[in-house]
Amino acid sequence: MKKGERRKFELLQIAYKMFLTRGYENTSVDEIIEAAGIAKGTFYYYFKSKEQLLEEVIGMMIEEEEQQARLMLHSDQPIPQKIMAIMAAFRPTQDEQTIGDALNQFENILMHEKINRKIIDTIIPILAEVVEAGVQEGIFCCDHIPERLRIILIVSNGLFDEHSHYSKDDITVFVDLIEKMLGAKKGTMEFVKELIRY
Repeated sequence: MKKGERRKFELLQIAYKMFLTRGYENTSVDEIIEAAGIAKGTFYYYFKSKEQLLEEVIGMMIEEEEQQARLMLHSDQPIPQKIMAIMAAFRPTQDEQTIGDALNQFENILMHEKINRKIIDTIIPILAEVVEAGVQEGIFCCDHIPERLRIILIVSNGLFDEHSHYSKDDITVFVDLIEKMLGAKKGTMEFVKELIRY
């Protein structure tokens, strides 16, 4: 890692920790600069704004989540469970919820959409590998796998967003949707009902 890249990474790490402990809204650029021991001009060399810093902090979180998800590709879990474990890897941890809350602010709505698209684009190739293995094993029967996964992820994001309200019937229909979209036998994804908090 070059010196400039290392400095930017250090700033991202400092911001990440401060956003976790204090919240995004309660952390100022000046406090990040002070904690990093740099000049204000140095900060703005790497980041045009606090919003760009937040976007790159979340990008760093997504990279970490992607690494965790790729480890699950080689786990011994059954294929249906592996799909849900990979999807769960891309959810913020409880500690990271303060950063997720910042994305739900009205002024960050465009960034929220951009981040959601980035997550979906990152997770689809990983999930596609698992679904393709499931097709080979006869667990699933479907084509156009990336497109099917995109629809499942969009529905999942909309239905189970942190601030949405959903019912047991919504969960039942969601499980039915996954099974039908992937061409699975009824009951294959029934375990998902136990994973979703109601």
